[in-house]
Amino acid sequence: MNNTIFDAFENGSLKLPSSTVTFTDIPWSKHPEFDGVELKHIVTAKETSGQFSYHLVRIAPNKKIGNHIHKTQLETHEVIAGSGVCINDGTAISYDTGVISILPAGVPHEVTAGDDGLFLFAKFIPALL
Repeated sequence: MNNTIFDAFENGSLKLPSSTVTFTDIPWSKHPEFDGVELKHIVTAKETSGQFSYHLVRIAPNKKIGNHIHKTQLETHEVIAGSGVCINDGTAISYDTGVISILPAGVPHEVTAGDDGLFLFAKFIPALL
């Protein structure tokens, strides 16, 4: 798989008027529940007073984020690289580079990576973490 776009994000930065956060300084962490899923927490509730959070998500080939619900957070996915399928409120949505999907609060969803893995930029309003 060509990871050029994902590499640009993984090596990117968050630029604010008062500071710059380099993404390479943020460690990947294993998802506490789903095998083969790693997260890089770019912006958390701590920095936004709980208003929103941003996360890079790396799903290994043919692994999945199983069915779950965020009771209070609207979630968006921006597909950076790879492919897969998101089941959003019972509907299968193909995930390919450039797709953006919106998952309203309270809606069951899951994401399964394809043979080449899946790389997402996930945003939560209000913050997940």
